[in-house]
Amino acid sequence: MPIGPFAARPVPDCSYGGIVRHRVTAAALAALTAAAGLTLAGPSAAQAAPAGRTFHVDCAASPQGATGSRQHPWTTLAEANAHTYGPGDRLLFKRGATCTGTLAPTGAGSSRAPFTIADYGSGPDRAELDGAGAHDTVLLSNTQYVHLRALEITNADHPGSERNGVRLLLTDYGVARGFDISGLYIHDVRGGDFKTVSGSSAIHIAVEGTAKASRYDGLDIGDNRIEDVDREGIYFKSTFSRRDLVGGQQDPDVYPGEWTPSTGVRIHHNTLTSLAGDGMKLDTTSGARVDHNRVDGFQLRSPSANAGIWTFNTDDTTVEYNEVSGGGNTHDGMSFDADGASRNTVFQYNHSHDNKGGFLLICPYDGAKTIGTVARYNVSRDDGARLIQNCWGPILGTEIYNNTFHNKEQIPGYLVQDDAGSPATTQHELSVRNNVFVSEGTGGYAFKNPTPGLSFDHNAFYGIDMTRPDTGGITADPRLRTDFRLGAGSPALAAGAVIENNGGKDYFGNRLKPGAPNIGAYAGRGVR
Repeated sequence: MPIGPFAARPVPDCSYGGIVRHRVTAAALAALTAAAGLTLAGPSAAQAAPAGRTFHVDCAASPQGATGSRQHPWTTLAEANAHTYGPGDRLLFKRGATCTGTLAPTGAGSSRAPFTIADYGSGPDRAELDGAGAHDTVLLSNTQYVHLRALEITNADHPGSERNGVRLLLTDYGVARGFDISGLYIHDVRGGDFKTVSGSSAIHIAVEGTAKASRYDGLDIGDNRIEDVDREGIYFKSTFSRRDLVGGQQDPDVYPGEWTPSTGVRIHHNTLTSLAGDGMKLDTTSGARVDHNRVDGFQLRSPSANAGIWTFNTDDTTVEYNEVSGGGNTHDGMSFDADGASRNTVFQYNHSHDNKGGFLLICPYDGAKTIGTVARYNVSRDDGARLIQNCWGPILGTEIYNNTFHNKEQIPGYLVQDDAGSPATTQHELSVRNNVFVSEGTGGYAFKNPTPGLSFDHNAFYGIDMTRPDTGGITADPRLRTDFRLGAGSPALAAGAVIENNGGKDYFGNRLKPGAPNIGAYAGRGVR
């Protein structure tokens, strides 16, 4: 009798030696094996994903007889917090109703059966959770395999102190897996000007403690809408972040744990608007991907330095297919930043525009280093102040190539601005190649404290008085179109330097072909 992996597979009709063998169904075979005292291989009832239980919360319903059922839902967050949840459980909030306070459930899901927090019912209005001035509206602490979806979250009362919409927190936990934060509408989180391990953010990802190294493995933050938040949009911070690459750029007494990066992080298809400070900041991650996000309006109300999307103390981050605009001032106010201890950060296929602070910041200082930053096949329109700014620490192996920069009126004061604290001996390795710089206004690029290692070649400068050598460059009209493509007959076509490991495609998705590339972010034929 066949058992094992072939037990449930139908046996084909056939005959051998005059004996007819009939088709045996899986159900019949299961009955036969049970009668014989055997066990079929494959998924068993014990191995199947738990169905879980479903609990309902309607904070507008009568509290009489509340059991958590759909007919008699819980009516307060305290009731929801008093229960311990397990694999496959669902905690659902009634659409159109508002619950006040902090949702802080205990328990966890599993890899095959996550614990889900979402909504139920119909109607145009979401289920709303209002923190009403609490530190967190939603706190997911020392848990894993949790899906948080489709809710409206706010926290506006008593502004000015540490305040979060959603906070994920690990404290001496170890590895937490399987988070999905999606479809949320988070708005009016009115915290103070804090950039700490505990707040203030719309979505705050925190690791605390010193006894047991902790991190996230598998964290998906997607399709959320974030509006009117003080200070941060999406923010990561960990006390397990000490390594030599950081130097003294963060206090080792506050962040003493050995660098333990979160992995499997993806932040995608989110829309963030009207932010007091940063749009997104990644910290102590490895291999994160930040893609297809829209950030519009950041650095609007904070007196401190903020950027659109930036990394600190990270490895191998890819930032791609994002649109960032509305940086409110020049402190920092640029779209992108590879900050101290960022290693191998790639910014590609992004659209940056109308940022008062500029396009890109690279910012190690106080003994930190930033290594291997690449900015390629991005487009920038009307970014101000400076296109690239460097802080005074070592900046090693930076490649800025095949980007297109277009300014309609006044061009930025600096193409590359090295901070005043940069001594002439500071090691800044920046290779600026194959980029298009076009201005329809007047003026020329200046270079503040240019340091050794800054080189230009095969760029196109038009309408700009370039003051440094640019080997193989052009100054004729590149025939740049308003859509960032090159017109027919452009001198920038096939005029760039060959660059290895170039990502394989341009801003528009065109495949990069062998041979000399175009200058700029467009790799196709000239457009008529």
